[in-house]
Amino acid sequence: MIDSTIKIIPFDPKLSQQFYDLNIEWLERYFIIEDYDRAVLSQPQKYIIDKGGFIFFGLLNHNIIGTYAFMPLKNEPGFELTKMSVAPDYRGFKIGQQLLTHSIAFAKQQNFKKLLLYSSTKLENAIYLYRKFGFEEIVLEADSPYQRADIKMEYDLNV
Repeated sequence: MIDSTIKIIPFDPKLSQQFYDLNIEWLERYFIIEDYDRAVLSQPQKYIIDKGGFIFFGLLNHNIIGTYAFMPLKNEPGFELTKMSVAPDYRGFKIGQQLLTHSIAFAKQQNFKKLLLYSSTKLENAIYLYRKFGFEEIVLEADSPYQRADIKMEYDLNV
């Protein structure tokens, strides 16, 4: 077992390639890369940061091993928790739990109203983790932004 306590750091444009690489690997492994994914991942500054979003990275022994992002919701107060990925060699070491813990703490600190996420029930471990942390399933709209999504979950930060 490795010591897998990570340091979480905010977005730096120099880390854009790591953001892209971590997410592309995950998408290629489990799904297909949608045009929207490629656009967002190729230009995170434009599609996430400049629109009021946030990106964080998990750092372990000077290596970026995980990431996640918050994108502001378009028609309601809150953020989409998105683009969460952990490097293949570090899966199974609770890195995702650390990223999720950080995301909820950050959202509370920033007084976000709620978090939404889109996922796939194919990712049983991820869905289990989201439920464990308090995300609840809500109705998935017919025009979901992701073809791969078959579940939508919400975390109410007003509770």
